[in-house]
Amino acid sequence: MTGTKTTLEYEINASKKMLYPYLSSASGLAQWYADDVWIDEDKIFHFVWDGEEHKAKLVAHRTNHSVKFEFFDDIIAENEPAFIEMRIEENELTQSFYIRITDFSDMEDADEVRELWDNLIHDLKEIVGG
Repeated sequence: MTGTKTTLEYEINASKKMLYPYLSSASGLAQWYADDVWIDEDKIFHFVWDGEEHKAKLVAHRTNHSVKFEFFDDIIAENEPAFIEMRIEENELTQSFYIRITDFSDMEDADEVRELWDNLIHDLKEIVGG
């Protein structure tokens, strides 16, 4: 199986401090990213979509800047796990904030990946008012 890496950017009218909990905590992610999210005693995140559970580990994070989750039950190519990285970046000229999404998954249709993220980010913007 081969994987596809997609990088997308979305402008959002919210501060880093406001956005970060929605990207890094189980309760925040459950509000917009998945149907349900919880963390077990081993600090493994359990994401549920359409009744199907996927496990991920938070492998990198910088408070108020970025998170990266590796889905260890979704191995793509040559033992590379699927991952999602979300970065909050600021445009210095316009003082605008962006979320940069890097999605490495087995979804091969770039338009389908973009549509999925467009819908997810729309939901996040509704929550944060951005």
